[in-house]
Amino acid sequence: MRHLKQTLLSLFSAALLIGGSAAQAENPIVKLETNVGDVTVLLYADKSPKTVENFLAHVDEGFYKNTIFHRVIDNFMVQGGGFDVDLKQRESGRTVVNESKNRLHNDRGTLAMARTSDPDSAGSQFFINQRNNPRLDWTPFKPGYTVFGEVISGMRVVDFMASTPTGSAVGSTDKGKMPLQDVPLDPIVLLRVTRISP
Repeated sequence: MRHLKQTLLSLFSAALLIGGSAAQAENPIVKLETNVGDVTVLLYADKSPKTVENFLAHVDEGFYKNTIFHRVIDNFMVQGGGFDVDLKQRESGRTVVNESKNRLHNDRGTLAMARTSDPDSAGSQFFINQRNNPRLDWTPFKPGYTVFGEVISGMRVVDFMASTPTGSAVGSTDKGKMPLQDVPLDPIVLLRVTRISP
């Protein structure tokens, strides 16, 4: 009887390990290659499935190739995924529902979707939190910004990005000119985003 209990306990433990590995394996890893260094990110498909699906669709289309981090604020965050090196806005034509109720926090090193005042307006633009930003989290009184990943390698690169001198600039959209603030004086280019694991 004791031997049977030990065998069942071993099988149960193995099942938990396999299940945990499977769940972890479902969360893709991508690499953001920039002109100032690489940043590797684990995406939380288990917590933000629609947001990760949207982000990976942009990755697979090559949408982020040669875009810039156009908004950089030291001790806050770095934002990219929406403008090319000539400050022309790139529109993906799709948006994703806000998933900020997923209990993930806008902590240092996390990736979150940028959006307008409409909670469900996030498209391609994202930001990396350089510090803990709890005011960006969901609360019962206001929608938050969906966290969908976390930097697992390259936070020194993010810190370097955030420390770059910035200024004002004028971007262009299909509707005309757009004033931009906190734009790096030396462009920080997102050369490409590639999948490391599915």
